[in-house]
Amino acid sequence: MTSPRTSTDTSPAFASPALGWLLLLPALLGTLITLLLPTVQTILLSLQSAGLSGPSVFVGLANYGQVLGQGAFWKALVFTLSITVIPLLVAVVVGPLLALALDWSGAWPRRAGRIVLSLALVVFSPVAVALSWMRGLMPDASGLATMTEGLRDPATAPGTLQLIMAAATFGVVCALATMAFLPALRGGTVSPAMLAMGGLVALAMVAAGLQTFAFGLTMTHGGPNGSTQTLGLVQYTYAFMVGRVGLGATVATIMGLLLGVLGIGAVCVAAASGMRVTVEPREATPDQAVARSGSGAKVIVGVVALVVVAAVGLALTWPWLSALLAPAQPGSAAPSGLGTVVNTWAPALIGALVSVGVAYLGALGIGGLRPLGRGSEWLLLVFAPWLFVGMGPLSLADWRTIRGMSLIDSFIALVQPVLVSVPALLILTLLCKGLAARGGKDFLSGVVLPSLPMAGILVLAITLVNGQDLLWPLLVAQDPGLATAPVQLLTRSSGYSAAAPDVGLATPLAVVAVALIAIVAAQLLYLDRLAITVGRSRAEVSPA
Repeated sequence: MTSPRTSTDTSPAFASPALGWLLLLPALLGTLITLLLPTVQTILLSLQSAGLSGPSVFVGLANYGQVLGQGAFWKALVFTLSITVIPLLVAVVVGPLLALALDWSGAWPRRAGRIVLSLALVVFSPVAVALSWMRGLMPDASGLATMTEGLRDPATAPGTLQLIMAAATFGVVCALATMAFLPALRGGTVSPAMLAMGGLVALAMVAAGLQTFAFGLTMTHGGPNGSTQTLGLVQYTYAFMVGRVGLGATVATIMGLLLGVLGIGAVCVAAASGMRVTVEPREATPDQAVARSGSGAKVIVGVVALVVVAAVGLALTWPWLSALLAPAQPGSAAPSGLGTVVNTWAPALIGALVSVGVAYLGALGIGGLRPLGRGSEWLLLVFAPWLFVGMGPLSLADWRTIRGMSLIDSFIALVQPVLVSVPALLILTLLCKGLAARGGKDFLSGVVLPSLPMAGILVLAITLVNGQDLLWPLLVAQDPGLATAPVQLLTRSSGYSAAAPDVGLATPLAVVAVALIAIVAAQLLYLDRLAITVGRSRAEVSPA
């Protein structure tokens, strides 16, 4: 760990409120058009009785009475929340413990840990992993995947799916949590920063669990007998399977409300704690180098902790690995070509570039130029309700908009209609805030240039997330020529062929190699230098 910095968290010398507001304007407009407007449209749809086409009738709160009066909704809500329990424990217990062990053991075990954990992030595909576990239903199945047999019985299906999802997501959850806690250990104020980060991680995990969709649709379709329905599946079934748009919009509104509360809570934690992110110099002094290097015993502790976590992750990932390495079965479809790769990753990259680019401008305005002075990060409350909102709660309104523009079954429709990434806005704002607080440089060299790598890293992360999304391309592209890899996998698994689909379709070697090289370089050259601190700096608490 490093010693505390003496920084100034007051408005920087180059602060320009007018320019700050100007840079924030694209994010405000993007939020208005692609987040607030679809939210309002969803709420209005929830007050109507309508099908996927044709006229609608205003029914007031009748849809809410019908949805909330059904035991099926509450059963789905309880099951959805139960899915988050084990991943949440992994995130707030295993994640910080591994981060502590790696940070305590010194530079090279910490960097080795970052590299190992990065692999879990690059290769994770919910649909492919879910299909891999479904091989446990085959007559010749063996090993951990045979747990899937429990999905046949309504009495055991919920618990079985919970365990499978916990096992399948262990690696990616542990990796994300560890990488979130590591910078908090290197900023000087260890305990407060760890607590604040723990709160953010916990809120994010619950929000992610509330929007679970791909695993449930791929493995059980909500069955048997509705025993594994999630909120996302209930919304999808109402709106797109049975054509009860009003009921689907009602579920989406309730889900959006829950996510909005979580997002507002997360922004309040970040702003109230005074959280900021800084980038440490690349070249450490000899004293710092000695402080960061661990003794032999410390190195052993870090290496053992990493090996144990990696071994557990490898064991839990074995159903996917065995499916990936299995020889092609007779009658299996030939691997898809360049078209599938383009359909999957080009729209994902375009969406990431746009949403992160707009968020970056807003972060420069809020965090770098501080238009409201010391409390400028409270401006994030404007965006907070959509911090954790994915495509699920907005999908119905966005789908109707795309259909109204006659863009269904077009390549451009595969680009997710979100102009600003609120998670990227939060992260980049805290980074720009920390960079601006250091002072001593102009805006370009002190804030813009040091924060650009983080913007690029977020583009890579959001591209990976967008590329593995199932819901949006499933809604807007019925043309097989526009199918993305997750949609193709789902379609092939639902076909009449007895051969199992190729789970490697969602993680082509070229994409994995490029992404892994990029993320490892980012880990070693940039992310390992980040430090998260909370609370006021000495300049703020000292008398004028």
